[in-house]
Amino acid sequence: MQWIKVLNSFDLPKENDIKTISANGKQLCVINDASKIYVTQSICPHAGGHFSGGWCKNGHLICPIHRYAYSLENGRGAEGQGDYINIYPTEIRKDGLYVGFQKSWLSKIFG
Repeated sequence: MQWIKVLNSFDLPKENDIKTISANGKQLCVINDASKIYVTQSICPHAGGHFSGGWCKNGHLICPIHRYAYSLENGRGAEGQGDYINIYPTEIRKDGLYVGFQKSWLSKIFG
């Protein structure tokens, strides 16, 4: 796992807010839901809606286009949706928010 600092502590989103960032070549959403920080992919897999225009409800991220819901704990879509979103591991350290990215098999070979 490769840990990358994505935000300073003072840049974390306020409660019930969503912030879009770029890290490790990906556009991500940093979400503060009930004082817990989550990092997800930024685009809904269903219709391409941007989660920054969405909201959280009962531990789920809601897409603003068709109201599809995704668990912030495991990324699974609601029953019957048959899809999921990527949830990235996070660590809040003294100097800010870090996100964990899996190293690809190419980086294992070529460094």
